[in-house]
Amino acid sequence: MPQRKLGPVPVLQARGVAFGSCLALALILTLTLGGLVSLEALGADGTASVSAQPQRSGEGVGLVLSPIPAWVELAMRLVPRAPLEAQASSDYAQLILRAQMNGTLVSSTDGRVLSLRRVTQRLIQEAPRWSAMAPGWRWEVNLVKDSQINAFCMPGGKVVVYTGLLQTLALSSDELAVVLGHEMAHALREHSRQRLAKGLAAQGVSRSVGVVASGVLGVDPRLTDRLALEGANLWTLKFSREEETEADLVGLDLAARAGFDPRAGLGLWRKMAQMSSREGAQWLSTHPSHESRLSEIERHLPQVMPLFEHAQHLERVKTYHLEESARGQH
Repeated sequence: MPQRKLGPVPVLQARGVAFGSCLALALILTLTLGGLVSLEALGADGTASVSAQPQRSGEGVGLVLSPIPAWVELAMRLVPRAPLEAQASSDYAQLILRAQMNGTLVSSTDGRVLSLRRVTQRLIQEAPRWSAMAPGWRWEVNLVKDSQINAFCMPGGKVVVYTGLLQTLALSSDELAVVLGHEMAHALREHSRQRLAKGLAAQGVSRSVGVVASGVLGVDPRLTDRLALEGANLWTLKFSREEETEADLVGLDLAARAGFDPRAGLGLWRKMAQMSSREGAQWLSTHPSHESRLSEIERHLPQVMPLFEHAQHLERVKTYHLEESARGQH
């Protein structure tokens, strides 16, 4: 789902251009040698695509994602974690304050807010599997009156859900858990930080390729600048779609471990598909197509269903012991 944009980080732009120049040099050398290789090939595992492999544990089968490509990890050094989370916290506080002043912030005693926080709390308990920082975050969950069908989780665990999402889609608890798990996954996997880092690197690559092409090949620099920027946009859009797919998978894993039925993801995205008046080409979209999204969820359900079944078993055992304890007191 669309995520609220964070404030700019201008001090990193120059460093991003310099870093991008190094990436550009690697790309240009590759082209010169006659081998067109994607920047994704610079990844530690040879691919930047989302790949989830099963992993067995005492809880059943879980998801293990491919590692972040090496060049992305290097670019992420341009965007320190602490300032980004501080900026997100500040933006979130302003958003909540504005909602309070406008009378659109739903009361913390409202049943919908209580339900949201109960579901989120169960998901938070499973979050450390996906981020070692999660236990130290000051998680916040708020509901804002707005007709748009949207929700987001900012870096540091700041969650906002709009009433339009709850009212329009009439979400079950399982579907709500899948939505919240998806949004939390963006924060847990540091997608905002990755997006900013990739943007800075892409900016540097664009400018460097333009300079080299215009100087060596004699092409009008205005043309190379335009083509380079358009290429950079397509590049960042591609990763954005992959991040959305990754968030889908991590969200399913979180929901299943917390005892929510991950199959609800299929019903959720079918509802979303029905609400979409029109859908653009997948290549130029920041989200996967609904058909692609449903296919990925179905493909990975066998890996997360055992987690859900294990959580259900633990809940039954807990309920049994509570009932036995209550009988013993009478």
